[in-house]
Amino acid sequence: MAEPPIPTQPLLSVLIPVYNESRTLRTIIRRVLASPVSLPMELVCVDDGSRDGSPEILDELAAADPRIRVFRQPKNMGKGAAIIAAIQHMSGDIGLIQDADLEYDPADYPALVAPIIEGKADAVFGSRFASASQRKILLYWHGVANKTLTWLTNVLNDINLTDMETCYKAVRADVLKQTPLHSQRFGIEPELTTKLAQWNIRLYEVPISYHGRSVAEGKKIGWKDAFSAVWTLFKYRFIDDRFTTHDGYYVLQSMRRARGLNRWILEQFRPFVGDRVLEAGCGIGNFTELLLDRRRLLCVDNDPLYVEMLNWRLGHLENVRTLKFDLADGDAYARVKDEAVDTIVCLNVLEHIKADEAVLQAYYDLLKPGGHAIILVPAHMWLYGPCDAAIGHERRYTQTELHTKMQAAGFEIVQMGEFNRLGVPGWWLNKQLGRRDINPRQMRMFEWLLPIAKAAEAMKLGPGLSLIGVGRKPS
Repeated sequence: MAEPPIPTQPLLSVLIPVYNESRTLRTIIRRVLASPVSLPMELVCVDDGSRDGSPEILDELAAADPRIRVFRQPKNMGKGAAIIAAIQHMSGDIGLIQDADLEYDPADYPALVAPIIEGKADAVFGSRFASASQRKILLYWHGVANKTLTWLTNVLNDINLTDMETCYKAVRADVLKQTPLHSQRFGIEPELTTKLAQWNIRLYEVPISYHGRSVAEGKKIGWKDAFSAVWTLFKYRFIDDRFTTHDGYYVLQSMRRARGLNRWILEQFRPFVGDRVLEAGCGIGNFTELLLDRRRLLCVDNDPLYVEMLNWRLGHLENVRTLKFDLADGDAYARVKDEAVDTIVCLNVLEHIKADEAVLQAYYDLLKPGGHAIILVPAHMWLYGPCDAAIGHERRYTQTELHTKMQAAGFEIVQMGEFNRLGVPGWWLNKQLGRRDINPRQMRMFEWLLPIAKAAEAMKLGPGLSLIGVGRKPS
């Protein structure tokens, strides 16, 4: 099982953007501190250039309670900018956004954080439109705008939220801090929602109570913001779709769209895949899905986020075991020695490891006699570019180098060759343009071109983007 990402008693960071809220600030801070949530809390308050005495009130409250931390924007920059600043300053394990007015009730905190603490969710939205114990009747056209924007969010991202524009969003800190946010004003809501959907994490909703206020009471959002939200949804879904600063995770999520490519890869070595398989460097499980028919499948990776995500996706299957360990740590393999592994599948992993020869030796030692190690690595150092560097490639291989290193570990080489010749022009172009990643659009395009790629492969036209080597441990 994967290690738990959230401590048993996590710190809750309540992120509070403040702009001219002197009439409600003391009340909302008091309610937050009195919330029945069982977690320790910090309040990260960011004043966004208020001119009504809010900064002085915040200083007064912070002086009286060490849980309150106050930061100031140099000028009024917008709600989104204040939330982005609060995320940068938070130190908790869960971030929860709280407006400084009285529309949302901190008594709902326990329900909001419960799915995350229980390990069911990575982010939780508080829905004003799901069944709740109480809900204030509001203006009809505000409701129509909210529901229209939520519907559009669902269509664009293939999810089924009931309330995208809700303030109450509780998100795991490790996800939130690796989500690049740019919207300065109220576009922060559709931007954050779109990017969380692209993370492909476990997103939950819980009903909350809601006590909306009128414009006269200080409500700041208007019809112009609704049009801005529509643009934001399209922008961050189709134009600026970089939803995480985690380079490897972004590439892996892009690769999820290449299911045809993964099936094609499997065709290259299917006869050598046995019944008891270790997938070394499983990532988020893009290839794992094709190995679920094996009698035993061990999925290992050094990134705890990957292992955790794969565990909640597939860990319930009796033939699947997920483990976090470093492939370069020779002692780690003792944990799976009793699994009688007859196949090791290592796809686009060995190039990340400096001591690759030691890892190949560990593979050899782990395998049963007669078992196979299937290695796929990037080919040709002349293709090494910014994307290789960004995702941590130590090298790209020549066929001679891979053959020599596998043979030195003790393997008999039963198959060795270049693969995916059509991928070379695209990778070379990325290098020339200085691109640091593979984006979803490129993978969709490659899927469309897969018949051409297979034809080019059959005719051996040009060099391959990858090398596939299959080594056998002698009986």
